[in-house]
Amino acid sequence: MISESNGFHLTFNMLLKLGGIFVKTNDLFNSGLSFTEFVNTDTGSYREKTLEILDTIEFDEEYIKDIENINTNINILVFGEIWCSDCMINIPVIEKMKQYNGNINVSIVSKEGNEDFLKKYFVKDHIKTPTLIVCDENFKELGIFTEHPKKIKDIIDQGNESNIIVAMRKYRKGEYAQETLKDILDIIGKMHSVSAT
Repeated sequence: MISESNGFHLTFNMLLKLGGIFVKTNDLFNSGLSFTEFVNTDTGSYREKTLEILDTIEFDEEYIKDIENINTNINILVFGEIWCSDCMINIPVIEKMKQYNGNINVSIVSKEGNEDFLKKYFVKDHIKTPTLIVCDENFKELGIFTEHPKKIKDIIDQGNESNIIVAMRKYRKGEYAQETLKDILDIIGKMHSVSAT
């Protein structure tokens, strides 16, 4: 929090000083692209793959109900690139969530040029995409999602190469979209406005 000066009072939880100016989560959010604008930054295979993943996503009914029961605005700031395979897989998940519930607001910005903002989330400045910062309606951070769903990270951590290969093939086809959804619902569930399973 910045103290009052000249009658101006800022109270956002995520402020970062960059080159003498303050960058806030909501400022980045307001400068971002919608999902449609994001996919239209490409006219070739990246766009096609992203839209193909979106079209194939199916959530179980219990998770659809969890999405529909979100009764307050949720702001999801996404740092991603259209050429990033993990973005092509995970960003459509939040777009599908938005289709089920208009309380979910999504804004996508490039990782490039925003590395200083993202540094606090990563060790040794190894910034991963996509990074989703999930915030409440006042841009209070609830949590983040990075790169892969927890289930994929767990499989990778177990180190069984054949399991990793099989899981990654399925993941690249979008077959772990519901796992991404579960992770995001768990973050939103911290507000107790949705019963995440």
